[in-house]
Amino acid sequence: METTTRAQSTGSCTNEESFLRGVKDCLPTLLGYLSIGFAAGVAQKTAGLSIMEIILMSLILYAGSAQFIAAGMIAMGSPSAGIIITILFVNLRHLLLSAAISPYFRHLTPFRNFFVGVLLTDETFGVAINEAAKRKKISEKWMHGLNITAYLNWCAANIAGALIGQWITSPEKFGLDYALPAMFIGLLVLSILGRRTIRTDVIVGLAAAAVAIGVSLWVSPTVGVIAATIIAATIGMAVEKWK
Repeated sequence: METTTRAQSTGSCTNEESFLRGVKDCLPTLLGYLSIGFAAGVAQKTAGLSIMEIILMSLILYAGSAQFIAAGMIAMGSPSAGIIITILFVNLRHLLLSAAISPYFRHLTPFRNFFVGVLLTDETFGVAINEAAKRKKISEKWMHGLNITAYLNWCAANIAGALIGQWITSPEKFGLDYALPAMFIGLLVLSILGRRTIRTDVIVGLAAAAVAIGVSLWVSPTVGVIAATIIAATIGMAVEKWK
């Protein structure tokens, strides 16, 4: 009886940490991935990229904001060096995302850590942090299920957008340009509701908004996002420590 109970308990734990559970937990974000990926495919096609170039960009670059920026700069005829440097700065935030999630994978080898981090996105990071807040740990198999599901859906949506994009010349008329911020707002609301630390979250949110707007006006929006992340996270840590 004890053995059966232990087996059931072990089985339940394994199910909670499984690859399939990661796939299921990714499902709520798929509508966002499909709409944003479709919009990115349309934008890249409108910028003059070929189907093969769009496929390679989604497979290798795999970054929604960077792909939108690249499409815009290509359409304006910007130099390659400028596009690469801009994308580099825009994606510097992934250093912060990886640093935040790395404590949960310290037991892995560098090679296995690479495969966990290489497909990490803003969306999968948001889902993973929610998982960590609920269960105090993140399974490697669960993380692969989450990341790979998001990756495949993003690539499929990009290709669909590229194929249909030749008939859509003004994506903003259909609200496709709002898909990216809409999904981030949804993830933020889910994260706040799951943590149940409304006071700290409001303080951090207001601080992040103030820093992002101020730095964006005086320096640049990219630096504003990075500065807001660092300063607001520091304020949140201080509030949690001294409350």
